[in-house]
Amino acid sequence: MANSVEFINAVKHFGDVTAVDGVSFSIAGGETVALLGPSGCGKTTILRIIAGFERPDSGVVRIAGEDVTRLRPYQRNVGLLFQHYALFPHMTIAENVAYGLRYRGCPRNEIDDRVAQMLELVRLPDFGHRKPHQLSGGQQQRVALARALATRPGLVLLDEPLSALDAKLRQELRAELKQVLAAVDATTIVVTHDQEEAMSLGERVFVMKSGTIVQAGPPNEVYGQPRSRFVAEFMGRANWFRGRLEAHGNGLAAFVGANGMKLVVSTFDDAAGRGEVDLCVRPESIDLMPLQAAATSGERNRIPGQVLEVTPLGAMRQILVELQGGGQVLAVQPNRSGEAHGPGQPVIVGLPAEGCVVVPVAA
Repeated sequence: MANSVEFINAVKHFGDVTAVDGVSFSIAGGETVALLGPSGCGKTTILRIIAGFERPDSGVVRIAGEDVTRLRPYQRNVGLLFQHYALFPHMTIAENVAYGLRYRGCPRNEIDDRVAQMLELVRLPDFGHRKPHQLSGGQQQRVALARALATRPGLVLLDEPLSALDAKLRQELRAELKQVLAAVDATTIVVTHDQEEAMSLGERVFVMKSGTIVQAGPPNEVYGQPRSRFVAEFMGRANWFRGRLEAHGNGLAAFVGANGMKLVVSTFDDAAGRGEVDLCVRPESIDLMPLQAAATSGERNRIPGQVLEVTPLGAMRQILVELQGGGQVLAVQPNRSGEAHGPGQPVIVGLPAEGCVVVPVAA
């Protein structure tokens, strides 16, 4: 049965360093949440507090409504997948998966059945007799996941589960991990510094900085409506313009850039409109059009420019454009034949209002 989690005003110090600074959140049973942030932001400390490996200096942790703040790790019914898997090298794969079950004193026939089920779930049904060194990194990751799930925990904690793998394998296993987690009835918390991993695995993403959660919400919301420059930049690439807002209403405002550029933009927070603001535009939100096509479109937020550089990236391409009046923007577009823009080509840069997000200027 999936367990809910309540993390209430938790504080954790390591000497003079505040690793977790009054953090509170709740997670519904069966939900998958990603803790995302740079190294040292406190996300792994939160995971260790929930697992029972660290005790908060103050605050409360509840799992399935029970206060577990002072309970030992083995008393919490939590499954763990560490960053480096920590498989026992002298044990077979089946013995590794069975370790937690044997520790709990499960009957032998039940252990054998559960191990077979777990290896089938992670698509390694014929690997039980092998040793960890005989498996690839991706296969070892699956074994570690099977071991974490074998005891049927109500809560699964994953600490950078794919970081030890190369980029291609990480992308492949990300989809498999999501399928496996969907097949078990458990709440899941994933710790990661990879924004793609957080958005693909988490139903909600908690972005952390300096021991606090600075924004939480569904992946598309956090990515598309960042509340600060830190969140916007940590979630992906962005173009930035400094300026001020004029008359605004109905979720739209007139933005006047420092170079005199005028745009109609979306606003998600009225407080962002006080004084100087930053404007965030994702590269994939930018439209690039030939001069002739744009001249008849009649659309707003059109700025003349000239292509400086085109960088192919497989299925996508990056296009760097110099704007008339000063400044540059980076656009990302599908890399289709016959549609490429070349260096020196004049273009019209389209900045859709819904893709222009206002955030307060960072202090």
